[in-house]
Amino acid sequence: MLQKIIFATLLSFTVAIISGRFFIPYLRKLKFGQKVREDGPKTHLKKSGTPTMGGIIFVVATFLTSLIFSPWNKYLFILLAGFLGYGLIGFADDFLKVYFKRSLGLRAREKLLAQFLLAIAISWFIKSNVGTEIIVPFFKRSVDLANFYIPFAVFIIVGTVNSVNLTDGLDGLAAGVSTIVMAFFAMIALFLNDVTYGVFSASLTGGLLGFLRYNKHPAEVFMGDTGSLAIGGAVATVALLTKLPLILPVLGIIYVAEAISVILQVFSFKLFGKRIFKMSPLHHHFELSGWKEEKVVYSFWLVTLIALFVSFYSLS
Repeated sequence: MLQKIIFATLLSFTVAIISGRFFIPYLRKLKFGQKVREDGPKTHLKKSGTPTMGGIIFVVATFLTSLIFSPWNKYLFILLAGFLGYGLIGFADDFLKVYFKRSLGLRAREKLLAQFLLAIAISWFIKSNVGTEIIVPFFKRSVDLANFYIPFAVFIIVGTVNSVNLTDGLDGLAAGVSTIVMAFFAMIALFLNDVTYGVFSASLTGGLLGFLRYNKHPAEVFMGDTGSLAIGGAVATVALLTKLPLILPVLGIIYVAEAISVILQVFSFKLFGKRIFKMSPLHHHFELSGWKEEKVVYSFWLVTLIALFVSFYSLS
């Protein structure tokens, strides 16, 4: 099994590296450039026009590698459904943005409706095939959510998808953080001796590493919602299948912090007319506080790496 995980990581990495060399110039030719939001940090305005929808690079690499190395079973199907399903929602959003040359794609209610419908379908499948028990980190026990499982799982999926989407705001940030997160699940799959979960997680880890070659600062391509929503779907689905959704607030502490910063900012401004942060999501606050983009990204990677070790400790 370890051999399969290593080969899956290497193949996905290679596919992403090679495909990026051809796909990124093609995106430029199509003029599929990112329109940077005007209310964002002024230093980001120079990024306008950078090709987006680059998430296709690691989505394709992960998909192909998973099909090659993983057994074709219902668990692989649901992993790919969560991964590709949310990737397609993101693709639709990205396509509308680049086609109409605007910073907004799908309407918020359209995007959320699609996310919730897919989350309900995934949650029902997992409940029917894996059960309703989840592991409680640090306490070495599990709890059965019974009839509360589907609402809980839907919350985890939609929350994770949108938190990853909010994290994708700096060169290499979401890709680097998510590489560490998926590496954790690949290692967990080794302990569980589950080839399907291991190969899929390793494939996405390798694909993201290959994508980082083009997404690190200064980015040659952005993943877009195609990539960030696909990652969120993958993270949430594999967490639920391994019965570890409660590990996400620890392992995905950056995702959580980014989402909470937005919620607090909106809540504070609407109630008190004051902003808690210079700008949200959180990474923009650090930028406007004088941190260089690379420093923010590397610091968030480091926090996630520490969170990985804490997550292992919580399960030991």
